This record gives sequence, C-alpha cells and structure tokens, in this order.
Amino acid sequence: MHHAIGLARLCPPSRTAFSVGAVIVADDGVELAHGYSRETDAKVHAEESALDKLGSEPRLAGATLYSTLEPCSQRASPGRAPCADRILAAGIPRVVIAWREPPTFVDDCIGVEKLREHGIEVIELADLADEAMSMNRHLTLSRDPEPS
Repeated sequence: MHHAIGLARLCPPSRTAFSVGAVIVADDGVELAHGYSRETDAKVHAEESALDKLGSEPRLAGATLYSTLEPCSQRASPGRAPCADRILAAGIPRVVIAWREPPTFVDDCIGVEKLREHGIEVIELADLADEAMSMNRHLTLSRDPEPS
C-alpha cells in the first residue's frame, strides 16, 4: 500500500478528481503493474491505468490489487467502465484499499459492496487512510459533513 500511496503523489493535480495510486501484485509477491490517476490521460483512474498495462494476464486469477481509494462503481466519463467492473472482469480475487470514497464527487459509491457481492475479498486498511488521502485534502475538506 505504501507503493500505491507514493504513486498517488505522482498524480497531476486536479480540482475535480482524487489522486489515487494502484498496484497489482501476483500471489508470489511479484508486482505485475501499477498506475495512478491521470497517468496517461486526464480521465484515467489508477486501477484502470494498471489494468490497461496487463491485457490478458493469467496471474490476475491469484493477484491482489492495492488501491489507495475504493474502486469506483460509476463513471462520469462516457464509454469508460467503472473500476469495480474492470476488476471483476479481470478476475482479481482480492482488493486492498486504504479509504472509502467520500461523497465529494459521487453521492453513493458502492465499489466495495459490489466487489464483495461478487465474491471478491476486500480488505480495508483504515490505519493508512490518513496517509492515503493526504494528497486529496484540498478536495475532501470542503465537502466533509458538519459535525452533529
């Protein structure tokens, strides 16, 4: 996850999207691919970037995808599949995230729920959430709910 967090710091700044890093690791511990938001174009997501580098990779069947943010369940960009759908299509059995997507851009992200409904093991590393969201503070602070 620390590698994914480092990748998120490489993202070109944006006021309309989170900076996210993703790393795909085979079951033997070998990194298969990594990516980050806006790595190849202004609309690419981190998981999408990493998966695009692999194509049809048989080791995905035992891989783990590490993402600093919950994989998206919907996209604003036409013609682009949500990252949760791409993970399901790739056959990756395990996803590790640091934090859930807040309602900054999507009111009800259900990436984790969607993955779990399809038998994907999802692990949340809440102890790394602050570090993983640190490069996104300018986005999340303005939309955080008021304390009750």
